[in-house]
Amino acid sequence: MTEHQIKDVKTGTTTVGLIYDGGVVLAADKRASMGHIAYEEESEKIYKVNDFTAMTNAGNVGDSLTVIRFIRAQAKVYELERGERMSAKAIATILSNVLGANRYYPFIVQFVIGGYNGKPGLFDVTPYGAVLERTQYAVSGSGTEPALTALDLGYKKGMGEKEAVALAVRAIEAGKRRDIFSGGVGATVWVVDAKGAREVPKASLDRLAKEAVASAGQ
Repeated sequence: MTEHQIKDVKTGTTTVGLIYDGGVVLAADKRASMGHIAYEEESEKIYKVNDFTAMTNAGNVGDSLTVIRFIRAQAKVYELERGERMSAKAIATILSNVLGANRYYPFIVQFVIGGYNGKPGLFDVTPYGAVLERTQYAVSGSGTEPALTALDLGYKKGMGEKEAVALAVRAIEAGKRRDIFSGGVGATVWVVDAKGAREVPKASLDRLAKEAVASAGQ
C-alpha cells in the first residue's frame, strides 16, 4: 500500500475499555472522519457480538464492518454448535487469526473487546492480529494519548459501575478535546457484566459529559 493510499483511508477516533469491580465498560466518541473532513457526528462505534460480549472499532469503517459481520457470524455458529456462548478471549483469538492471515493486505482496524464469562475480560487486538489482554484498561484510535492520560490519572481498582462509566466518559471527552479527528455528539457507552451487554442511556451520558467538560476547563 502506497503512502498516498494510506492517507486516503486514514480515519480517527477515540475508544476506551476499562475493567471495574464486576464488569467492563466500553466507550467511544461518535465522529466518523473522511481524511480531514468530519463526515458524520452520530456514528456508532460499539457493536454487540453476543449477549455477553461487545467490541469497539477504530480505523477504516468498511474494513471494521466487514470483520465485525464475520465475527458475529462465527460467534452465532459457535453457540449453535456447542450450546454455549463464545467468550471474549475466544472472540479475540478468532479475530487475531483473521487479521494475521491478512497481514500482507491488511484490514486498517483496531478493536477493543470487552466481555463477561464468570469474570470481566478485556482485550486489545492490533491491526496485524496481536492480542493484548488488559487487566485495567485499553485505548485505541487517534485520541489515544489524551484518553490514556485521563485513565492513568483516574483509574483505580475496585471501582463501581457508575464511577467506571464516569471515568470512561472523561477519557472520551479528553480525546475529543485534543484530537481533531475525534468528536461527535456526546459518546456511546456500553456496560458488560453478569446481566449481559447493554448500552448506557443517553440522558445519563449527557450529564457525565457536561461534568467532564467542566472539570477539564477548571
